[in-house]
Amino acid sequence: MQTFWQEKIRVGNLTFPRFIGAPLDGITDAAFRKLIREFSKDELLYTEMRHVACVANDKGAAKALYFDQSERPLSYQVAANYEKFIEQACDKILQKGVDIIDLNVGCPARNVISSGSGSALMGDLPRLQKILTCFRKKLNIPFSIKIRAGFKECNALEVAKLAQDCGVDALAIHPRLQTMAFQGRPDYALAAQVKKALSIPVFFSGGVVNFKTAQLVHEQTGVDGFLIGRGIWAKPWKFQELAAHAAGKSYTVDNQFILACAIKHFNYMLEQYGEHAVYMFRKHVPFYIRGLTDASQLRQTLISCKTPEDVLNGLTLALQ
Repeated sequence: MQTFWQEKIRVGNLTFPRFIGAPLDGITDAAFRKLIREFSKDELLYTEMRHVACVANDKGAAKALYFDQSERPLSYQVAANYEKFIEQACDKILQKGVDIIDLNVGCPARNVISSGSGSALMGDLPRLQKILTCFRKKLNIPFSIKIRAGFKECNALEVAKLAQDCGVDALAIHPRLQTMAFQGRPDYALAAQVKKALSIPVFFSGGVVNFKTAQLVHEQTGVDGFLIGRGIWAKPWKFQELAAHAAGKSYTVDNQFILACAIKHFNYMLEQYGEHAVYMFRKHVPFYIRGLTDASQLRQTLISCKTPEDVLNGLTLALQ
């Protein structure tokens, strides 16, 4: 008999497991999503956020649409601060092939809100309504949004109802104000209010790093799905682990397994970025080697590497 954790979420005409790969800029790129797919085939993954103008004007050099069909099911996340470029961006995304398009209405970053995108839209509901309506008219696939508790003041419930009225198929909430960024306790009561008020699926974002925290969030909020962001950083096996724990099974990985994942991740980054991957991989190093003997020394060695061969040699030696 299936339990809540084994049941699927329905978004439009699609179904997915309850754990979802959240977007992390510079982390959950195509290389990492490709690696996740070696462990988990069915979980919905988000792309990194890209502004609709960037997508509409992409000539290939910016690689705003750099992803492979093997990464699906995939939700392409965009930012927008006005209606211009939405139709052109959607045309390009749909032509490439994705399962959902998601509008970010929750990003708290200064450079994003200064342009009127991200969580700034929660402070301008007439403009948000125009943007949502534009997306909904254009799209023939599921359309979702990601919000916060509010911009400067809490209005998530009002925004959530507006989104549903505009035809949004699913909504993810990170229940902190923009001013809180990623600090402070998420407002579980607010997420519960949003879930209770809507008939569309509601996902929770913020601090879910393992099955235990997902259980706590579900008990407090009743949400349908759980976005896992920082919890998957350098843990491409995470969804497999979550599925095992949700089924009451154990799941363990050892250092050899983790380092083998690191090597594969770096090789996929080389395919995507060329030799620039040497520098881009540095942010992943501390997460992969944590807990190893002489981790500090190995970290220093790896972040000092200048060539792909140096990185691969360092990781290979650590395996021995």
